[in-house]
Amino acid sequence: MIVVLGSIVAKPDTFEVLKRLGLEHVHRSRSEPGCISHAVHVDTENPMKLVFVEKWKDAAALATHFKVKASIDFVNKGREMGAEAPTIEIYEASPAKLG
Repeated sequence: MIVVLGSIVAKPDTFEVLKRLGLEHVHRSRSEPGCISHAVHVDTENPMKLVFVEKWKDAAALATHFKVKASIDFVNKGREMGAEAPTIEIYEASPAKLG
């Protein structure tokens, strides 16, 4: 499984638009092949920061997601409207065996 953590810090005058665009992006992404989950949250320590948490079946599914025009457009809007550049971290994960 691939886990993606991303964030966009909005400006006060762009937060509502970026939140709406982020929700549209999340809802669209959930229907893509290989998407296990996709969510956006507001950071409680920085209310201008939107945090994205995604799980993908594999690297191929994520690579396909990154090529979707709407995904590219969303990232470009985030760069354009954000207070700083968006961040993204990608991890390969497997369930932990505890006990």
